[in-house]
Amino acid sequence: MRDISLHILDIVQNSIAAQATIVEIEVCEDKIHDTLTISISDNGSGMDRQMIEKILDPFCTTRTTRKVGLGLPLLKAAAERSGGYIHIDSKLGKGTTVKAVFRISHIDRPPLGRLDRTIVSLIVCNPEIEYIYRHITDKGEFVLDTRDIKRKIEGISITQPEVLKFIGEYIEDGIRKIGGGVIS
Repeated sequence: MRDISLHILDIVQNSIAAQATIVEIEVCEDKIHDTLTISISDNGSGMDRQMIEKILDPFCTTRTTRKVGLGLPLLKAAAERSGGYIHIDSKLGKGTTVKAVFRISHIDRPPLGRLDRTIVSLIVCNPEIEYIYRHITDKGEFVLDTRDIKRKIEGISITQPEVLKFIGEYIEDGIRKIGGGVIS
């Protein structure tokens, strides 16, 4: 995958397949410690210890439509190529957290990508899921919570083009205000 936002999209699709109703996406750009940390947490069905040990194998997948699952192995490879790592924590019936850490300054770190477009795409495709997107930098924090947006637009679908346009611009502006995304 060309950029980290596409990895996020792929991992969130796993959350959706696990019947999550809430997905939290956190991006933390820590230039002081030279780390970019991506964390995706959900309240889906979770995995047992045995599945967690297998899940990074590209030939292990829970999907019936294909025999390989490349999302997590590709994320792991991208993180390790840039001097980072991946950690997965999951509990059956409780949910899963996937955390990937990259060295910001590493030449092999993929670009961050267009997180505004990624989040809007997730909302369009799965409007029934609640998304909490948090972006943290050394200069501040930006948070988008679809539950707040849905309360404010009561009676209007979150997938209306005007609402989606607002969300995309709101994310882009929020990231810019905290000095984020400069590493993309």
